[in-house]
Amino acid sequence: MHRPRILAIQAGLGGEDGNSAALLAHALPHLEPHADVELVTLASTPGFAPHRDALALADAFVLVTGTYWDGPSSHLQRFLEEATPSEGTALWLGKPAAVLVGAHAVGGKSVLARLQSVLATLGASIPPMSGLVVTLAAQIAIDHASHGHADDLWSTADLEIVCHNLLVATRVDRSAYRAWPVDRRDPSRRWLR
Repeated sequence: MHRPRILAIQAGLGGEDGNSAALLAHALPHLEPHADVELVTLASTPGFAPHRDALALADAFVLVTGTYWDGPSSHLQRFLEEATPSEGTALWLGKPAAVLVGAHAVGGKSVLARLQSVLATLGASIPPMSGLVVTLAAQIAIDHASHGHADDLWSTADLEIVCHNLLVATRVDRSAYRAWPVDRRDPSRRWLR
């Protein structure tokens, strides 16, 4: 059986020492026994171009970011903006993606939904239950909950399901997927007169 290659794109502003790195560290034990995982830290190597070859080789992706003013990190925003010309190409088409978001208290769910939408538009597939938001507020609630009252709060324990579903999705035959037509001219050209 093919051992999938997963590209983990860690985009937190804290780099290798931040909460996004810690969130990814909780996910890796669920992936590494079953896949070859390559880690990219955008704080250390920003932009899209340096990672194009790794994207091409990957069978699946994990994007990890914090929540900053109700959006993803500026590193991830830049990466996605520079990735625009690759929409609908083999870099993305049909490759499953998981999204992990950290947030202090609020705003993470909108970041998760936005990133899953962007990935689907680029051409990636979004497996069921392949994204979550871990917040400081939820962790405090979980630590103080009793009698299952925190079961509906996402936690790092839920990463097992996210990673499982991502790995299952790598077994899908992507060869039948098709992309819609995309304007491949310079996306940064001036079009408003």
